[in-house]
Amino acid sequence: MGKASRGKRIRSRDVAGQWTATSAARTAQRMRMRSLECLRGNPWVQMMLASNMDNVITELHSVLLRSAYADAVESTDGLEWDAALAMTLGKQGFKPPWPSEPREAAAWQIRQIGKLLRQAEVFVISPAAHAAVTAAAATLEPADLSTLDRDRDVIVPTGLLVLPEPLVVVNRTGSLSDTRAYGWQFVTQHQILPTAQYSGVRVTTFMDRDGPVQPPEWRTLVAQSRAAGTPLPPLVPDGMYGMRGDACLAEESTEMLAKLSEHHRQLQRALTQAAQWRSEPVPEMGEWGGGRVEDPYDDFVGRYMFAFWRLMSQGITTADRPRPPNQASDVGGPESGAIDPEVRVIRIAAPAPRSTDVPGETKARVYHHRWPVRMHKVRQWYPSQQEHRVIWRGPYIKGPADAPLMVGEKAYVVGS
Repeated sequence: MGKASRGKRIRSRDVAGQWTATSAARTAQRMRMRSLECLRGNPWVQMMLASNMDNVITELHSVLLRSAYADAVESTDGLEWDAALAMTLGKQGFKPPWPSEPREAAAWQIRQIGKLLRQAEVFVISPAAHAAVTAAAATLEPADLSTLDRDRDVIVPTGLLVLPEPLVVVNRTGSLSDTRAYGWQFVTQHQILPTAQYSGVRVTTFMDRDGPVQPPEWRTLVAQSRAAGTPLPPLVPDGMYGMRGDACLAEESTEMLAKLSEHHRQLQRALTQAAQWRSEPVPEMGEWGGGRVEDPYDDFVGRYMFAFWRLMSQGITTADRPRPPNQASDVGGPESGAIDPEVRVIRIAAPAPRSTDVPGETKARVYHHRWPVRMHKVRQWYPSQQEHRVIWRGPYIKGPADAPLMVGEKAYVVGS
C-alpha cells in the first residue's frame, strides 16, 4: 500500500523508435542487473521507502482511530496501530513482531526487493498486450482482486514484468509516478483480529529513474546520489502492495462483491483526506503522448497485475523466447549482447476462429479496428469434480488481427 511521492513533473517523451522483442528483452535484463547492483546499501532508496512507509502507516492509523473500527474494538492498548501495521506490512509478508520505526521496515523491504531482482524470471510485454491489460484493468472492481487464486492464476512464483514504456500514474495526492516495471513474489500474509495467515502475492512497483517525469528536485536527487557514489538504480522501488491469493471471495455473490468494493472506496477516500497535507496539483501532460492513469483509490497496481495474470493463465496471450540478434526479424538494426534464455516475451495471441465460422464465407460486418472485451465472471460446471467454479472470461481482443487496437479514444497499432 502506498507509493513514494516525488511530485515529478512531466517532460517530453524521447522517441526511441519501434518496440522490438529482442531489444526489450535485452533492456529488461540490463535494467534488472544494474538495479540490483545499485540497490545494495543505497541510503537514498532506504530514505525514500522509509518516508513512504511512515506516511502510509501514520495516515492509516489516524483513519482507524476515527472510524467505527475503533469504537467496535474499544482499544486503549494501541490495537489500531497494530491493525495499521498488519494492513500494510502484514499484507506484504512481514511476520510480527512489527518494526519499531520506518527505517527498519524500509531495510526489510530493500532485502525483499533484492531477493526479487535476483530470483525473478523476467517478462517483457508488447505494446499491444500492455494496452489490452491496461484496458482490462479499468473494468475491474476492487473486490474482484480477492478472487485471485495464486496457485492457479500466477504462472511463476517470482517474476519481474518490464513495460514497453513508462506508465504515468496520478496517485491519490496528485503526485506522479512513471512506472516502468512490476515485480511479484509469493508470500504468507500475517493479519490480526483474528490472528490469521493467508496465501498472498507481494507486488512491488518500480519507477523509471530516467523516465518522462523529471521535476528539478528529482534531477537534483539523482545528481547528488551519483556524486556520493551511490547512484539511484534504473528501476527505483516506488511502492509495495499485498494481494490476497487464496480466492477468498471467489464464491461470493455479485451483490456482496459490490458492497465490499464500496467499503474499499470509502476507506481510500478517508485516506485521501488524511493525506491532504501532502497533496499537490496534478501537472499538465505537456507533450507526453502516452496518456496517464488516474489512481484515486490506490488499487491500479492490483488491477493491472490481476488482468495480466488472468491473460497469461487463460491463454489469451502467448509467451515465447526472443531470438538472438542474427535471427531476429524485428526492426531495429543489429544489436550486440547475449539474450538470457529465461526472458519471456508476452504477446497477444491471434484469436482462434469460432466454431460457427465457415471457411471462405463472406461476413456481413467488417470491423476496421480491434478492441478489448471486458472481463466477466461465470459459473463453470466441472463434470469431473461435480461442482461449479467461478471463473473469469476475457479480456480478449475482438476484430481483425491486422487492424489497430482501440482503447478508449486512442488507437494502438499492433505490428506483425
